[in-house]
Amino acid sequence: MKIISADVMQVPSADPSFSGNSKGSTEDWSPIVLRLNTDESISGFGEAGLAYGKGWRGGLGMLQDFCHVIIGENPLNIEKIWHQLQTTTYWGLAGGTAVNAAISAIDIALWDIKGKYYNTPIYNLLGGKTNDNLRTYASQLQYNWGAHIEKERLLTPEDYAKVTKRVMAEGFDALKFDPIIFSNQADGGGDWPTTGPLTTRVLQTTYDRVKAMRDAGGDDLDIIVDMHANTDTTAAIQVGKMLEPLRIWYYEEPVSPLNPDNTLEVAQNVNIPIAAGERVFTRWGFRELFEKRAIKVVQPDLCLCGGLSEAKKICDMAEIYDINAQIHVCGSPIATAAALQIEAAIPNFVIHEEYQRALNEHDRQTCLYDYQPERGVFKVPDRPGLGQELTPETIAKCQIFTVK
Repeated sequence: MKIISADVMQVPSADPSFSGNSKGSTEDWSPIVLRLNTDESISGFGEAGLAYGKGWRGGLGMLQDFCHVIIGENPLNIEKIWHQLQTTTYWGLAGGTAVNAAISAIDIALWDIKGKYYNTPIYNLLGGKTNDNLRTYASQLQYNWGAHIEKERLLTPEDYAKVTKRVMAEGFDALKFDPIIFSNQADGGGDWPTTGPLTTRVLQTTYDRVKAMRDAGGDDLDIIVDMHANTDTTAAIQVGKMLEPLRIWYYEEPVSPLNPDNTLEVAQNVNIPIAAGERVFTRWGFRELFEKRAIKVVQPDLCLCGGLSEAKKICDMAEIYDINAQIHVCGSPIATAAALQIEAAIPNFVIHEEYQRALNEHDRQTCLYDYQPERGVFKVPDRPGLGQELTPETIAKCQIFTVK
């Protein structure tokens, strides 16, 4: 079997969550999906994890360049191809976001082909299931939750109490949100200082939002606080120590991942487990975080860290240091399907991140299957390969760049 072509696709979307304004823009949510095609009529799907923020054009171009390297290769030789992409492309060894997004998309698509070839889910090729019922948390609730929402940014404690009750009514017993990203209602939710020392006003607003969730959810709710690295060590320690009495389950990306010593400093001064990983790439990038014991929950993004191959190695490394694993998921339904496959296989799995339900109906209908958790629990799909791919209707609407 040989790879004969690759279709790099910009998937049309209309999710406003990452927009810089309340109206939203397709410029702020643009999934890049890869379809690898073989001479045995088996195609595999993967995703480059640059759908949000500013970077999808870089991923679109890098993925085309890297696909040229693998035309003619046997897609079953996944480890060989991964090594080839890293070591023979010059920039593969340098790493970085766009490079590793391209490698990730290719790697995921290769595993999809392999699973379809052997007519089995990917988790069976990774060693089989250690988990079947995957506990799941509702993610990014600062953008609200549900298909039909009145507000796209939550500002008041009352807003956060309401959204907590809404997700718990659906069966979730864990949630995640960023309590500092939006200023308070008096300031209209715009920018405000998030690096320290923080003002009393910023600290109080942050505390009140988390306290509203704790009061609304009670003792049966686990709360994850995500800072998106918008705080520095001074601010992150201020916020973390302030939130300790509210029993935060873990504290995600409190500082920039570029300096592991900063993450370690927060961990040594805040009595809440630290999580990080969505902007860290390959096992080489995670090594220092593990060795310094800077984090307790690792969060590799399959569409950025190097794909399924690399994420499995990262999670296995983490287990040596008693670090639990949660795949970072923020992409199309293909990213969700990939996460479920690896989370089914790793013994140090802790919880699954669910952001798909918050996406609008358009995004959820781009793929063949609308996998959703039931009462806060995901069942692992048993279809061959990823068990997910774009619909023919979606592909017809994509901007497609074909590599042969």
